[in-house]
Amino acid sequence: MNTHLENIFLKSRFSSPSTVSIPWVITLSYLLILLLVPTLALISKSLTLGFSEFWRIATSSVALSAYNMTFVTSLLAGLINGIMGSLVAWVLVRYQFPCKKLIDACIDLPFALPTSVAGLVLATVYSQEGWIGQFFVPFGIKIAFTRLGVFVAMLFISLPFVVRTLQPVLQELEPELEEAAWVLGANQLQTFLRVILPPLIPSILTGVALGFSRAIGEYGSVVIIASNIPFNDLIAPVLVFQRLEQYDYAGATVIGTVLMLVSLLMLLVINRLQQWGQRYQVK
Repeated sequence: MNTHLENIFLKSRFSSPSTVSIPWVITLSYLLILLLVPTLALISKSLTLGFSEFWRIATSSVALSAYNMTFVTSLLAGLINGIMGSLVAWVLVRYQFPCKKLIDACIDLPFALPTSVAGLVLATVYSQEGWIGQFFVPFGIKIAFTRLGVFVAMLFISLPFVVRTLQPVLQELEPELEEAAWVLGANQLQTFLRVILPPLIPSILTGVALGFSRAIGEYGSVVIIASNIPFNDLIAPVLVFQRLEQYDYAGATVIGTVLMLVSLLMLLVINRLQQWGQRYQVK
């Protein structure tokens, strides 16, 4: 009797997607309407221009500059937050200090703040007369309304992804493993590299990927803290909006398509790195 019930459960759990079921239909419909249809509509709209016109718009000097600004800055922000976010998560999990809960809650501030408000705050703080920006003026460093300001904005909005992805893994990491490594003669560096780091690699890569994706699509905070000048600090999402303001719908569509395709390609690469990290963890 138990064996019969187990077989029924396994068949229902691992049944073929071809089997008509309400959850499968709802899932497929939701993904089609929300993800696939808009994506295909954007691509098909851009392809109506013809390949030569598409290539001309996509490879214009202003567009190439915006791609470089967007992807390079987003990737740097994701990598920096991969390091600093891991450190923040480690301190929040492993240390006890005053106002810990308040600081932990502040990590989610970029999630709660409207992006335009975040941009206004960052532009005020990092301007030449701001609380932080004024200290860089004597060194000839200008943060707000430069590429450095865009970088700061992307750091701000992508930090929580790494911290929140890594915290649960650190909480489940058993301190006894570190103690066993110390008993066996490993020093602190060896313990970190061989015991602590391997289980954290997939989560760190996931946080970096999420932060990178978020930074690529950021508009509200960047448009305020940047001067939005081509070949200076203009990012691709702002360029799309500028083309729409100029009623250049074809240009906006092409740039949006390129932005989406390159983002997808880079995310596939990051996902491959995540799979590598999981295999490394198992070993």
